[in-house]
Amino acid sequence: MADGARLSKPQRQHRIAGLLEQHSVANQGQLVELLAAEGVVATQATVSRDLEDLGAIKVRVRGAEPVYAIPELPKDQIAPEDHLRRVFGDWVVDVASAQNLVVLRTPPGSAHVVASALDRANLDEVLGTVAGDDTLMVVVAESSTGTAVADRLRDLAGLA
Repeated sequence: MADGARLSKPQRQHRIAGLLEQHSVANQGQLVELLAAEGVVATQATVSRDLEDLGAIKVRVRGAEPVYAIPELPKDQIAPEDHLRRVFGDWVVDVASAQNLVVLRTPPGSAHVVASALDRANLDEVLGTVAGDDTLMVVVAESSTGTAVADRLRDLAGLA
């Protein structure tokens, strides 16, 4: 990208969403620096408005300071396996199952981020999720079992 390029608002916001997925961004100044490293000019005020437009929120990450995350991305965007593994590794602290249900525990304020990533992954064995503050429920398709899906999700979270 040309040095000091100014992107359109949608282009800049797309870039910001990508940076938030790739990096643990704790503050707006850090995001301005990450954009600058990619040759994108943006002020802190612009980044603040972009984060608001994107619906970005701060979530607590175990053992670290809160970071920005975008809880909902377009439904047709599929989360790649490595993104799902990173989200689960960062935010899932416990996995339990019962029949066709899996219950995931997260730090407070993080369940919706995990649910969104899981919903976007379009896993055949997952019908959907319901998220609260620190707990989410995963409904498992009849073609699988809660135990099998829990094992897979535990592996993604590094809890196996």
